[in-house]
Amino acid sequence: MSTSHPWEITPDELRTLREGDGSPLVIDCRETVEVETASIDRTSHVPMGEIKSRLPELEAHADDLVVVLCHHGMRSLQVVGFLREQGFADARSLAGGIDRWSIEIDGSVPRY
Repeated sequence: MSTSHPWEITPDELRTLREGDGSPLVIDCRETVEVETASIDRTSHVPMGEIKSRLPELEAHADDLVVVLCHHGMRSLQVVGFLREQGFADARSLAGGIDRWSIEIDGSVPRY
């Protein structure tokens, strides 16, 4: 399965990047209860509603690949749109979100 939006990255592409030396910053923009239900190692939890107020702590990554994930990929696309408006030119959304990650990459991540 591929992506349908130019701002997306597939789970397989993200897995490959994370296996390399320069792993991207991965932001999980879901709510705390969702992260407690299912999560991916080595992600930064910044709920969607906090992205704007927490932008200063993310600015060091403005020139890097930043991947945002949510449950199915809709909220993360909205966050990526905001980040791109703020100068994060290579912000990407994980296509299909953590649900697709669980199906294609790591079945130990619970689906909900």
